[in-house]
Amino acid sequence: MARKSDDITCNVKAYRMSKGWSQQELADKVDVRRQAIYDIESGRYLPNTAIALRLARIFSCRVEDLFVEQTPQEVQPVHVINGKDDTATRLALGRVRDRLVGLPLHGSESIPFGLRSADGLLTPDRKNAQILSSSERLDKTIILMGCDPAFEVLGHHVNRVAPDARVHCRFASSHRALGRLADGLAHVAGTHLHNTDKGESNVALASRKLAGLGSSVLGFSLLEEGLMVAKGNPLGIRTVADLAQPMVRFINREPGAALRVLLDDQLQHAGIDGTVINGYQNEVTTHREGAYRIACNVADAALGLRAIAEAFDLGFVSITAARCDLVIPNDVTGHPTIKVLLDVLQSAALRREINAIPGYEGSITGKLIADL
Repeated sequence: MARKSDDITCNVKAYRMSKGWSQQELADKVDVRRQAIYDIESGRYLPNTAIALRLARIFSCRVEDLFVEQTPQEVQPVHVINGKDDTATRLALGRVRDRLVGLPLHGSESIPFGLRSADGLLTPDRKNAQILSSSERLDKTIILMGCDPAFEVLGHHVNRVAPDARVHCRFASSHRALGRLADGLAHVAGTHLHNTDKGESNVALASRKLAGLGSSVLGFSLLEEGLMVAKGNPLGIRTVADLAQPMVRFINREPGAALRVLLDDQLQHAGIDGTVINGYQNEVTTHREGAYRIACNVADAALGLRAIAEAFDLGFVSITAARCDLVIPNDVTGHPTIKVLLDVLQSAALRREINAIPGYEGSITGKLIADL
């Protein structure tokens, strides 16, 4: 092996975690020592060509997906507002006269402020809409349904590349998003079910929901899921088994939500009946609702993402990392904004920002997972 260059980013760990393998399990598959996998993932060494090709074959990806050469980035002086002691690395930027000003996208500042402008107004009969936007603008707007908060980031990257293109993101569970896609009510659906011994859950669900509708499944993100808890985790919650303690007030997700399925699987493996958990029947339909309950001290734990927990200044107990995929029907790939979105999914800029979001990995962004 050769010593690693600082210009190469290694994504082997993210691919390994997405498969649920230990370093020893991967080492056995590659036929190397576990120490070699540790050295590769920690950045001490780059593998030789034979091992790199073996890794790519095992993960069904390209070598350049595992080892990414970083291009030099433009760097400019910036004045960060209230950012000296902030841990944020993502910034909203604007130029005021000759000064570049940065607004940290951290905590509550990472959640959009204010009301969104409408494209139309519903008529009293609730069957028509008074159009406020131009037809050209509507023709370049796509609807993306799913429950990954980073879809808004994707939409902004699309708009930067093509200012007249828009992505309307609407929160929906994986089942609901794919159902809307099958009904022709969305252009793109996001799904992040957890894989089982039977194979790729995202692909299997999309195949069932979109039977007969040719589609592509593209990787979007690896995201850390678990339990959002009060800051400092005062009740010492470490696993889902701790939710059964009488003093813990829990907020669940609706049946069919990926996090609800994850919880029920974890409880089953632990031999715990969900009905013994205080609040198991109390359900919300978004990560944000659960976080609000904890922030307002009406709950002690809720299912959610690390990124949402940090946005609300909460604690977080990690359970697993899931892969979020985008499902795009073949018959909409000619849409001008879909074309831009597909290009953006391959961009280094989008991957860099996804990697900067707490609890996210962008190593599989844009990777073709399956053709349906």
